[in-house]
Amino acid sequence: MSAGAGPDTPLQQSFASLRCGDRAVGAGVLVAERLVLTCAHVVNSALGRDRFAQDTPGAGDPVTLRLPHVAAGRDLTGRVVREMWVPPRATAATSDPVRPGQVPYHGDLAVLELAEAPPAGAEPAPFLQHSYANETIALWASGHPLPTVRAVPRVSAPPWIALDVLGGAEVTEGFSGGPLWDRARQAVVGLVAAVHRAPEPAAPGAPPTTMYAISVPAIEAELPALPPSAVPTARRGVQQLLTALERVLQGREAVLACEERLAARLGRPSAGPAADLERLVGLAVGVRRGIPELLDLVRDYEPPPAAGPYEPHPWPGHHGAREDWERLRRAARTVRPGEYLTTRQRRDLSGLLAHCTRTDPRTLLERVLPHAPELPAVAGLADAMDALEGFSSLTGAPVPPLLQGVVRVSVEESAAGTYPSEDLDAWVERVGARSGVDEAAVSQFRADVVAAAAPVRTPAAPGLPGTGTAAVAPRVQVELLPTATGRRFTYQIWTLADRRTHRLALVRDAEAGSEQVVDDIRRVLRTEVREDPETALVEYFLPAAWLGLDVDSWESPDGDEDGPFVPGITRRVVVRTTERSRESYAGWKQRTAALPHAKRLVLDERHTDRMVARAQLEVHRDAGTVIVCCPPDHHGTLLRQCVQAGVHTVLWHRAEHGAQLAQDLLALVDGADHTEVPEVVRLERAKAMAEPESTTHHGRRLSLLYDAPDHRPPQLAPDAWVLTQP
Repeated sequence: MSAGAGPDTPLQQSFASLRCGDRAVGAGVLVAERLVLTCAHVVNSALGRDRFAQDTPGAGDPVTLRLPHVAAGRDLTGRVVREMWVPPRATAATSDPVRPGQVPYHGDLAVLELAEAPPAGAEPAPFLQHSYANETIALWASGHPLPTVRAVPRVSAPPWIALDVLGGAEVTEGFSGGPLWDRARQAVVGLVAAVHRAPEPAAPGAPPTTMYAISVPAIEAELPALPPSAVPTARRGVQQLLTALERVLQGREAVLACEERLAARLGRPSAGPAADLERLVGLAVGVRRGIPELLDLVRDYEPPPAAGPYEPHPWPGHHGAREDWERLRRAARTVRPGEYLTTRQRRDLSGLLAHCTRTDPRTLLERVLPHAPELPAVAGLADAMDALEGFSSLTGAPVPPLLQGVVRVSVEESAAGTYPSEDLDAWVERVGARSGVDEAAVSQFRADVVAAAAPVRTPAAPGLPGTGTAAVAPRVQVELLPTATGRRFTYQIWTLADRRTHRLALVRDAEAGSEQVVDDIRRVLRTEVREDPETALVEYFLPAAWLGLDVDSWESPDGDEDGPFVPGITRRVVVRTTERSRESYAGWKQRTAALPHAKRLVLDERHTDRMVARAQLEVHRDAGTVIVCCPPDHHGTLLRQCVQAGVHTVLWHRAEHGAQLAQDLLALVDGADHTEVPEVVRLERAKAMAEPESTTHHGRRLSLLYDAPDHRPPQLAPDAWVLTQP
């Protein structure tokens, strides 16, 4: 059977079905003429081994597979390529086995080499990095089009992508190892690895099933020996590239030599004497990072002349003058705007960034691209560098955004020691020189960053010397998914401490009660967070329908010598929502801009009608803080109205209401900056606990919804990026 000329033809030409006897157990994808990429656990299943077996299958362990859309009934044989066997492991840096139920884990990749050439019609799949805006599809192991899953990427959680399943077939075993296909961009954007299904029966409005896929950057990092993947053929800028190359590569011998070397670098066959400029460009355009590799080879074709006093960097000798080279680089950026580095340069950088723990990727993007209309959601420094690589140098900026980002990381990491800071500096120097970036410009930029990063002395107490930099409180973020009853939960706990990146500290897929949630928070605080000089802020992320859960009063049992743990008393505890929309983000921005002169608004029993509440919030569009003071059965309605209107600070009492309570709560926040509100609320809760004889203290069951401007969502909260990328 031959694949039809439809929108999924490249997927069908490359889709592989791995089999155990007559049964399909998983999928894979053709990535080179005789190489099939899949998950290691799928190979284990096909060989009848334990799913997470670690040892490499030998030459006597052939794997049976088919290309169902190319030759449906023909069995092929593949054997694991030893250097490209990466079994599942618990962490990135160790080979510890994966614990049952643990997600995400690392590795889980394998490459099979076919014993013979694939059937006619088979073609390697094109690959691109995933896009949050595009829907993807995944085929079941058989390759049949009916059991197809539709999903959209939600967020990166290296090494995986989390996707919300929108529809199609139920995600079951058998999808693993298969290509995640972006139909709009005509490319594979990941490899399906696992699924997390919501408990049955799902509650109305419950989050969709989550599917996980191994991202393209993770595949490249785990399999450095894998030949560079193909990419969808680019047409824009190709003629400009041909014209520029004709001026830089003068003579047939230069073209033949570059084509031969480029083919060897990319793991593709050379055309030999038949090579010409069109074949050279076609080879570069058709392979991931082929364009940067081409520029690198053109520059190295002949040793450049020595640099003169007015020529700080060597440029290609007789291949062309400076203006010809600049024209070539501009054409290359037009063809591949998101590719600045060669494969080796990108891998070297990723290896160094893996040792960087002090730099927050979101803050890095904001500093490098302060005027960007919107910033991409990123989950780590490697993600941030991929984003910066796609930005061209701004007018008048001699240092490209990518190199600016690496310099900033180097300066920030230098506070922790010389490694990897000095190696990052050397990387910038080397890549900058090969890219024609002036060394003096890089040095000046680094000096400016160092000066700007000088410690700011905090005011000294009377009679005491000044202290160091102002402390930034660590944060523990809990993404909570309640069951239909609201008494059992699955959840993930993230940490953000010491200005480091978000880190996934704990995942609990099995349903647990509130005491277990709090106990896990205590465990994370003890093992993951250093809480001096300021105690951590605990943030519960909830769907809007569950904002009524009294998470701020939860406590763990009195199970050890420390007694019960009550986060709402000893830590600042706030509630946040995972369901802000583009519309609410617009309101959130407006209220944030009005913070210096914002007023407080009270919504009481007069505003329990949704239309009335909405009208009040529209009239008071500068209100940053809202006091909800109405009967408890109307709390949910008013809270959702506040979220929809973009209000970022909402204070309410879960049991009491009335005019006097409204006045008390207004007085509580009167004169307090928005950043001080969580601590004010914590102290009121503590005062109520300290007065057990008083049953009317308004600190009891006091709650705070807090989505203030300086608090960003965690990486895996559904739609987490809407606050920053509407």
